[in-house]
Amino acid sequence: MYEDLRWLGIQWSEGPNCGGPHAPYSQSERRPHYFEAWQQLRDRGWIYPCTCSRKDLTAAATAPNDADDEPIYPGSCRSRTDASQFQAPKGINWRFRVPDGETIHFTDLHLGPQAFVAGRDFGDFIVWRRDDVPAYQLAVTVDDALMQITEVVRGADLLKSTARQILLFQALSYAAPAYYHCELVRDASGLRMAKRHDAASIRHLRESGCAPAQVLDLAETLSKK
Repeated sequence: MYEDLRWLGIQWSEGPNCGGPHAPYSQSERRPHYFEAWQQLRDRGWIYPCTCSRKDLTAAATAPNDADDEPIYPGSCRSRTDASQFQAPKGINWRFRVPDGETIHFTDLHLGPQAFVAGRDFGDFIVWRRDDVPAYQLAVTVDDALMQITEVVRGADLLKSTARQILLFQALSYAAPAYYHCELVRDASGLRMAKRHDAASIRHLRESGCAPAQVLDLAETLSKK
């Protein structure tokens, strides 16, 4: 990935391969930061242990509102009050207890005003997995806060994730960054182009003889469709 991005002429000042003032940059090395955040959320009553299996959730969860989002958690373990008895998150899933009915507002720098209602548009979400791995929502929130990120640019399929992360920022007393959500690049049939579509990868285009300028022009053209 580094090689392909540099081939395109993209440079960066911080990262796993060049260091920087907010190192380490590999999430596998940042566990102490995530664990501290987990402790804060536990002590403040924002999270609870969840023993629901995937089979349980498949049978009981409300269907998501769109194909890019996760099912709404039915709340089977929500009433648990034993979080303080756990000294470590390992061995059980941990969910963030969203404030049902609260509307999370933010103004996207590209798509304008956004609003999502907790408990309706998304439910209690996992912040730490039973296999002892911090979940995406917690990891990126902690990273953005501690690395002093001021603007996050990503795809429009993550708008609801932004609402979830704003709740985490508030629960952890962090200031949230600004957000810019891009339209997704789709193929001729309208399907989202993803990493699994190797024919459209930068590496494939590069090996096919395309010049960096051609790839950048192609990306710009697709983003405007």
